[in-house]
Amino acid sequence: MIGVNRKGEVWVFAEQHNGHLEDTPIELMSKARTLADTLGVTLAAAILGDNVKDVATKLIHYGADKAYVVEHPLLRDYQANSYAKVMLDLIHKHEPQIVLYGATITGRDLAPRIASAAKAGLTADCTDLQIGDHKTVKDGKLHKNLMFQIRPAFGGNIIATIINQERWPQMATVREGVMPMPQPDVSRRGEIVTEKVKLAQEDLPLEILTEHKRAKKVDLKAARIIVAGGAGVGSKDNFRLIWDLANCLGAAPAASRAAVDLGFIDRDHQVGQTGTTVRPSLYIAVGISGAIQHQAGMSQSQKIVAINSDPEAPIFGVAHYRIVADLNEAVPKMIKAVKEKS
Repeated sequence: MIGVNRKGEVWVFAEQHNGHLEDTPIELMSKARTLADTLGVTLAAAILGDNVKDVATKLIHYGADKAYVVEHPLLRDYQANSYAKVMLDLIHKHEPQIVLYGATITGRDLAPRIASAAKAGLTADCTDLQIGDHKTVKDGKLHKNLMFQIRPAFGGNIIATIINQERWPQMATVREGVMPMPQPDVSRRGEIVTEKVKLAQEDLPLEILTEHKRAKKVDLKAARIIVAGGAGVGSKDNFRLIWDLANCLGAAPAASRAAVDLGFIDRDHQVGQTGTTVRPSLYIAVGISGAIQHQAGMSQSQKIVAINSDPEAPIFGVAHYRIVADLNEAVPKMIKAVKEKS
C-alpha cells in the first residue's frame, strides 16, 4: 500500500496510441479538475510512450497543472507489464491520492494490475466521482475528503457509492463518454516533468510484430443527433426505418443492446451501460423500452423523443417528448414531415 498522502495530487492516466491522445483522458480532465479544486491540490497527468512530449502540452491545455512524461523506445507500444511497472514506480515516488483511468480496453487491463501491486482498491466503470466525508459505523471515525466512486451495480438496477478510506491511492476507471469533453485553453501554462525509467527487453514478455486496428463504423459520442432503435422495431428489415429517419435528419443510427443482440445492427452502434455513453442535442428512441441499463448511456441527452406503443414504457420517464404510437406509423410520418420541410 502506498502512503496515505492527504495532500497528494489527483492524477489522470493519459492513454495515447502512436502519439494520438485518446478522448477518454480528455473527458476525465473535466471531472479530475473539479476533484483537484475541491481538495485544493494539483491536477497532474501521467503519459507514457515514445516521443510524446507534444501530447503533454495538450494535457496542460485541457486542464492539467502538471504532466509527468516517461519516454522510452520500449514504451512505444502498450504492454501491460511495462506500463504497470512504470506507473507503479511513479505512484510510489510521488504518492498521488487519486489516480483515474479510462474504462477502455487499455485502462481495464492496466488499472487492476497497478491496484493489485500497490495493494490499493479499485472501482471499475464509474459513472460519477465526488468528494465527500464518511463516518464509519464500527468506530464512528470521520474520514474527510474521500473520493466517492459511483457506478451502477446489480445489472444497473441500483447505483452504488464505493469508498476506500484505508487503502491508497484511491483509484477508479471511468466509463467513456460519461464526462463532458472540456474545451482546450491554449493559453494555459503548466509544468512538464520528464521522468527517467529503467526498462530492459526482459520487462516485455511479448514482442509486437504488427498491429491491426479496425476503426469504429460510427462515432456516436460526436453525433449531435442520434436515432436509436430497440427490440420493438421487430426485425432487421424493419430497422431500415431507423436508418431512413437518421439519414434524413443527418443523424447517427444507434440501438439498444437488445436490438444489437438480435442482430438488427452492428455492436459499434450500441448505446447503454455496455455500449457507448452519449449526450447529443437530440436523441430519438424508437421501440426502446428504456431499461435502466440503456438510460445509463443516454439520459444526459439535451432533448429526448421517445416513440413506443406501451404508455408505461420506462423510456417515457426520461423523455422530454413522448409519442405513444405504432412506430411503423409514426416513423414514416416523421420522415415525410422532415423531407417536406427540407
